[in-house]
Amino acid sequence: MDLFDKLIKKSGPLKDYALSSEGYYMFPKLEGEIGPRMHFQGKPVITWSLNDYLGLANRPDVRKVDTEATAKWGLAYPMGARMMSGQTDLHQQLERELAAFEGKESAFLLNYGYQGIMSIVHSLVDRHDVIVYDYEAHASIVDGVSLHIGKRFVYQHNDMESFKKALDKATRVIEETGGAILVITEGVYGMRGDQGKIKEIVSFKKDYNFRLLIDDAHGFGTLGPNGQGASFEQGVQDEVDIYFATFAKSMAMIGAFVASKKEIILHLQYTMRSQIFAKSLPMPFVESALYRLNIFRSSTEQKDKLWKVVNAMQSGLKAVGYEIGVTNSPVTPVYLKGSIEDARNIVEEMREKYGIFTSMVVYPVIPKGMIILRIIPTAAHTMQDVEETLVAFEKMKPFIKALESNS
Repeated sequence: MDLFDKLIKKSGPLKDYALSSEGYYMFPKLEGEIGPRMHFQGKPVITWSLNDYLGLANRPDVRKVDTEATAKWGLAYPMGARMMSGQTDLHQQLERELAAFEGKESAFLLNYGYQGIMSIVHSLVDRHDVIVYDYEAHASIVDGVSLHIGKRFVYQHNDMESFKKALDKATRVIEETGGAILVITEGVYGMRGDQGKIKEIVSFKKDYNFRLLIDDAHGFGTLGPNGQGASFEQGVQDEVDIYFATFAKSMAMIGAFVASKKEIILHLQYTMRSQIFAKSLPMPFVESALYRLNIFRSSTEQKDKLWKVVNAMQSGLKAVGYEIGVTNSPVTPVYLKGSIEDARNIVEEMREKYGIFTSMVVYPVIPKGMIILRIIPTAAHTMQDVEETLVAFEKMKPFIKALESNS
């Protein structure tokens, strides 16, 4: 069979949506300046789908730094990979400042979050080692784990009894192989919004020998005293062996980093194929990240604004009778029941009738029969945005109940 013929005929859980959903439910186009109010298909909407947690994407001073850094450096400098010709003083300065911010000895700057965490996992373990990870780990972690040729055990989401069983299995394996155990959790799980049970996980270190890697994409900037993340929030950053976060959310830009002991960062610098064989992060991103990091350090104003909006939205949704689960982060899931077609109808009604833009999450990301409307409050949203949205959700209740009763 011809490869192209096979691929054209081949379907898949997400590809099935292409013909009926693309352009509206999938791959929608939001237009206008990034912010809480944008345009969708020519109509104004309140946007709750952007991970711009601290509202930095369109802040004037941030935009000015981005513009000036691009004019100063262009997008080419430095040319080549860091190891060969792409090293600069500013790259190293950003790494030092990120390490100090996270209370670690050293840090390594990465081009992207997704490829970064994949490559970190791949570089940390060999065939003798065992990975233990959460069932609801992000796709980037799952893809990184899939590169591992040794054993791996998954535990039920944030379930410490299941975690202990996985650790027991992993311990038996390494007793035979002479390998080591890597445990991976997230600081904040991006669908449910609940924090990983980092404090509980590190408590197992007294009885088990493992190292802990945290993917804190959603916690960096939003949790902890100055946004240092979920492990700071839980008071156990010293027990986290490897801390990873991306710039794509709270920093509203491209890039990522990993922080750990100096010797471990050195190992990653010389073994992470995604960085060894990739062009260095362009200088405008580095200079802009330094500016954004200083915003984190110098003031909690943006984080305080964010949590004011988060608390108003989450308490308001519960007050009007919606289920938002166990979130303890800005990620705000609204749990509903119904089919994929029901989800489309709900989203369309919200957008067309009430001007509220939310993202829907359906199978295969979550089980069949479940719908999540995923709301991301930001520091740029106002109380007026929250109030209008809560009114819309209250008015939507009869519509949603009718759909649920027919499912």
